[in-house]
Amino acid sequence: MVVNLKKKRELVARILNVGANRIRFEPDKLDDIADSITRDDIRSLIKNRVIWTTKPRGTSRGRAKTKLETKKKHGTGPGSKKGKKTARMGKKQNYVRKIRSMRYHLKVLKNRNDINRQIFWSLYKKVNGGQIRSLAHLRENVMVLKAQQ
Repeated sequence: MVVNLKKKRELVARILNVGANRIRFEPDKLDDIADSITRDDIRSLIKNRVIWTTKPRGTSRGRAKTKLETKKKHGTGPGSKKGKKTARMGKKQNYVRKIRSMRYHLKVLKNRNDINRQIFWSLYKKVNGGQIRSLAHLRENVMVLKAQQ
C-alpha cells in the first residue's frame, strides 16, 4: 500500500529544524511512520533510526576549479612575459642554479688542469661565500689567479 508521507516529512523537518528534502525514511518501516501521529511518536522513530537526515548539499566548485585552471594557463606564452627569466623564479632557485653552474665550471677547469687544487679551493670558497657574483666574474678571477702564478 502506497502511503503519502508528505505531511509527516514536513513535520519531521520542523522537529529537526532542517529542510524537507533532507529527510529520509526507512523503506521497510513506512507503515510505522504513517501510523505515528504525535511529535513524540516521530521523536521515538528518529531515536530508533527509522527516520534520519542527510548532510546538506553545498554548491559544487568543480566547474569553477576547472575554469580557474584553464585561466591560469592562458596568457603565459613567451609574448606575454616581461622581465628576465629569473623574474618568474624564486630567489632561492635562482641562487641554486647560479651556484651549481659556477661549481660545475670550477670542476671542469680542475679536471682539464687549467687550475690547480689551491686555486680551485680558494675560488670554491669564494663562490660559497658569495664573493663571486656570476660565471663571468668567476672567469675573471680565474684569469687573475692564473696570471699571479
